[in-house]
Amino acid sequence: MAQAPEIMLSCRNLWKVFGPRPGYYFDTAGYRIDPDALAARLRREGHIPAVADASFDVKKGEIFVIMGLSGSGKSTLVRCLSRLLDIEHGAMEFDGRDLGRVGGRELTEIRRRKMGMVFQSFGLMPHLTALENVAFPLKLRGMDRAAREARAQEMLDLVELGGRADALPTELSGGQQQRVGIARSLAPDPELWFLDEPFSALDPLIRRQMQDEFLRLQRQLKKTIVFITHDIMEACRLADRIALMRGGRIIQIGTPAEILLSPADDYVAAFTAEVALGRAIRLGDLAQPDAAPPEGAPLSARAPIEVLLPALAAGQRRFAVEGGRVVEAAAVLEVLHRDARHGGTAT
Repeated sequence: MAQAPEIMLSCRNLWKVFGPRPGYYFDTAGYRIDPDALAARLRREGHIPAVADASFDVKKGEIFVIMGLSGSGKSTLVRCLSRLLDIEHGAMEFDGRDLGRVGGRELTEIRRRKMGMVFQSFGLMPHLTALENVAFPLKLRGMDRAAREARAQEMLDLVELGGRADALPTELSGGQQQRVGIARSLAPDPELWFLDEPFSALDPLIRRQMQDEFLRLQRQLKKTIVFITHDIMEACRLADRIALMRGGRIIQIGTPAEILLSPADDYVAAFTAEVALGRAIRLGDLAQPDAAPPEGAPLSARAPIEVLLPALAAGQRRFAVEGGRVVEAAAVLEVLHRDARHGGTAT
């Protein structure tokens, strides 16, 4: 029997409320409040429940994507997880600690040594070179110059910018600046990596390239990642699991295939209605164990099912997928038929 994945971050009943006296509404003796009723009451009385009763686990080594439209609470939630904002109620357990109760020097050390953060704005210091920007968090930790510059160069090599170490931010393209920001966040070797819409300011082609780069890095580093986006196709392309938010609430958590093929309600169905399933559903989503998979090199489990179209047209009916699994043509055709019915078009 496969061992259950280790939980890196566990969150229960998180609330973040903006307003004059948000803490007044929570029973500190125990959680006994109906979340929908409380959220409605908070709004009536002039508060904004930006995160309302959010509960989820992030597994070690997974890409956990939090997504939703503007104002859904996703960026507020990730700022609570990184303790840039304090919650009004709930519990966050990370590395054996109640993260909501940690403060002062201990919190600073957790952020410096165990967490990495990348935001939409690149946040590079304009007077520092790419190498110096990447080395900066290591300087704050007290690492000596030779060691931190060697580590910074290693990270620039990792994001394929090793030859631009001496360049200032103004001498780099937007995609290159974001790579420097990613390298900087990875320099301290964080256990938990937060990325808040890191590619949304980039042009579509550069954004696609950065997604490819991100997946390449994850295959190599196997980090635990919380990734924020409003783009459903980006979420489906990158995520192991997705948490979809609306009005501060988490509406559904599941794999991209579960979100797309079994939406929890009409909102989720409408949110995902225009997604091209052939591009969003992966071979691994449809693969089943098989003692005798077809001969030949197995396909990547992350490949979209549309890669099978030429072979399907040629009459092939079984496809080997990594992990000793098989995808049957009937399962692929069923998804493609559903795609044709609802006219998925998102790219």
